[in-house]
Amino acid sequence: MADRSGIIRWLDPANLEFPDPQTALRQPNGLLAIGGDLSPERLISAYRRGIFPWYEDPQPILWWSPTPRAVLVPGQLHISRSLRKVINSGRFSAAIDSDFSRVLECCANVDQRREGTWITPAMSRAYNTLFEMGYAHSIEIRYQGELVGGLYGIALGQVFYGESMFSLHSNASKVALFVLSETLQQRGGQLIDCQVMSDHLRSMGAQGWSRDDFMSALQRWARAPDPRGRWQLPQNLDPLTVG
Repeated sequence: MADRSGIIRWLDPANLEFPDPQTALRQPNGLLAIGGDLSPERLISAYRRGIFPWYEDPQPILWWSPTPRAVLVPGQLHISRSLRKVINSGRFSAAIDSDFSRVLECCANVDQRREGTWITPAMSRAYNTLFEMGYAHSIEIRYQGELVGGLYGIALGQVFYGESMFSLHSNASKVALFVLSETLQQRGGQLIDCQVMSDHLRSMGAQGWSRDDFMSALQRWARAPDPRGRWQLPQNLDPLTVG
């Protein structure tokens, strides 16, 4: 674990407790702890506290809580005029929880082509387990029947913790975010955790929240009953094809 002197310590494999996120390092931004495991219980415990794993083989598991925190508010997504035209064109079809493992695999493959994936085999197994348990969800975007974009993450209470997205077709990941936002609005979702800011997320309306503001939001919204089980798409996505 980490203490307030900035020393990073190993997690106790027999204990699910995490250090206070306020003790995370400033450089590298948000590094909090090392070790532990990727059991469902530990992952759920971490997300409720605003902590997530992010590492590459052969590193040990690294746990993070950066500040500022990139977040999106469902219903406040920025839809540009050009993206609205793409959505209205009806060229894409959307589905949810229809091919979780394939979405995860595509996210890993896209990362691998760029700079080495952090979605290790152990991470893939862990999130597929969370999907089977009803905590993890995916958005699938298809073009002419082919999977060309999507995202996946974890739902706890009224918070969706986004993990990764991919796009093999122009605007496909943006359409996936639009579908996620619409779905969460119907389900009473209050917040999408995007972890770290990027130009792509900023263009969609992502905000950078301080750690204090983010943790306060989790206290309000991540404590609600978990919406476990497969999700359904809202019926108001026309002209996107549902299915």
